[in-house]
Amino acid sequence: MSVDGLGRCVMVVPTYNESQNLEWIVGRLRAAQPGVDVLVVDDNSPDGTGGIADRLAAADPAVTVVHRTEKAGLGAAYLHGFDVALRAGYDVIGEMDADGSHQPEQLPALLDGAEHADVVIGSRWVRGGTVVNWPMSRRVLSVGGNVYVRVMLGMSVHDATGGYRVYRASALHQMDLHSVESQGYGFQVDMTWRAVRSGLDVVEVPIEFVEREHGVSKMSGAIVREALWRVTLWGLVRPLRGHRAARLRRGGR
Repeated sequence: MSVDGLGRCVMVVPTYNESQNLEWIVGRLRAAQPGVDVLVVDDNSPDGTGGIADRLAAADPAVTVVHRTEKAGLGAAYLHGFDVALRAGYDVIGEMDADGSHQPEQLPALLDGAEHADVVIGSRWVRGGTVVNWPMSRRVLSVGGNVYVRVMLGMSVHDATGGYRVYRASALHQMDLHSVESQGYGFQVDMTWRAVRSGLDVVEVPIEFVEREHGVSKMSGAIVREALWRVTLWGLVRPLRGHRAARLRRGGR
């Protein structure tokens, strides 16, 4: 399907043990933006999430499912989904979590931003952005992590770890996706850093982020540590490599 001014659009939704959330979130997404397709990438969930995705796809031609044989991490799932979407000829490719933390009703704001930008990030940490039901420890970790990213990488992006995004296909083609190895928070920072280094136009749109109500968070200490050492490494080599500055502005409806 298509969205006026943007062409064919799809949201990539990676899943692992999201049987309690998937049908609910896909239904909300299809209602909020009927012109946007959905690509579920399931990592062989043992709780039956893949079967639910197949049922949704059978009932709605705008929903497609990719079944992966193992749980290989968030970054690998997104990269697989991006590759499938690019080969299918989509013009705009987005990403969002299946747990309800990224509200489909806010997707129109991200798509509006994509009319004049290469990459749009749904941001918790710009003016107008909020988080709901997060303990102070999570807020401190996220805000502190993003400050560290800005300092080490010299970027002005306030929420480089945010996972609610849309990319123009032309932007993904410029970002050398085949060399991405990061996972979790590190993957989102990696993609942001690649966009900035490629000179792409990056916009942050404020969103309300809601902590999941069902299922178990995939966040772990290992994911945080991976992001930390990768950002530190990129920051240390940055003065040696140089990069083109991206045109960055804050957007909104």
